[in-house]
Amino acid sequence: MGFLVSLLVLSFLIFFHELGHFLAARWFGVKVEVFSIGFGHKIYKKVYGDTEYALSAIPLGGYVKMKGQDDANPSLLSHDQDSYNAKKPWQRLIILAAGPLANLFLAFLLYVAIALLGSQALAPIINEPDPSLSAAKAGMRSGDEIIRIDGQKVRTWGEMSELISKSQGEIEVEFLRGGQERSLMLLPTLRESKNIFGETILRPMIGVSALGEVRIVSYSLFESLPKALNETIRSSQMIVLGIQKLLSGVVPSSEVGGVISIVQITSKASESGIITLFALTALISVNLGILNLLPIPALDGGHILFNLYEMVTKKAPSLAVFTNLTIAGWVILAGLMGLGLYNDLSKIAQGVMP
Repeated sequence: MGFLVSLLVLSFLIFFHELGHFLAARWFGVKVEVFSIGFGHKIYKKVYGDTEYALSAIPLGGYVKMKGQDDANPSLLSHDQDSYNAKKPWQRLIILAAGPLANLFLAFLLYVAIALLGSQALAPIINEPDPSLSAAKAGMRSGDEIIRIDGQKVRTWGEMSELISKSQGEIEVEFLRGGQERSLMLLPTLRESKNIFGETILRPMIGVSALGEVRIVSYSLFESLPKALNETIRSSQMIVLGIQKLLSGVVPSSEVGGVISIVQITSKASESGIITLFALTALISVNLGILNLLPIPALDGGHILFNLYEMVTKKAPSLAVFTNLTIAGWVILAGLMGLGLYNDLSKIAQGVMP
């Protein structure tokens, strides 16, 4: 059952991505010849209007084939009024960006749903504070529940921790003790910590740790919208940072996962409940959106780069340059997919696949 859910999630994410391209293309009057979920042999197809809608045998992908655009054969150009090539570079740029943006929008919607439905979160209730730092010195003690930092309401340990880590001086900490509200001015101290990439960093701390109480936290629609937007932005930033760390060697190439990893993790998430599945789906959707914006010729980002070049120079790249770079892009993608598959199979062989 989990495997089926994984395929449905991946197909849905791909559908949403391609739907973004499709709607933008149709908005600008570009004929969409094929809208396919999956690659390879078409096991089902139906023509509506000018478009053939298809479900193909390999469900790990999808594509929108626009008139005048063919990555498999870049020389097949068309300059008819309803073709992709006949549109202005800025219009093509919007069509290309619409797919990744659709994935980011989907992640935003999923984060809104998570906030509305409620999810488990660590409560901002402190354990015995570190006696050497400001919280203990000011008189805070185990069981105190932090409710506001500098006037900003906090409902989870993560929200509290983030506000403290962003502080640049003295902060006002409001907390509950015995049902009564109290307030203290605390000066965070820079201490060494580890980030998610295992790097040693300095971050402001007041010397508190979580008591460990977990509760269900939900938000109103008004609260959910900015929270979902912040979560989408934060996830996007973390993925971009992860790519930078991978390229710089901080994150080893052995951490690159492939389709098998995605299916396995999604399957596990589906067994943990709808909120966990929504959260993972949102993260994969952000990942799909950001990765497609990378300046690799075979991806949306590469085509966006070509159009930006045309907008600046007032001329399109030569067919030879376009073809060679597109082929190089496919080689890079094939290499990354091969690396991900190799890592997945290695983990399975070592018995460490999640």
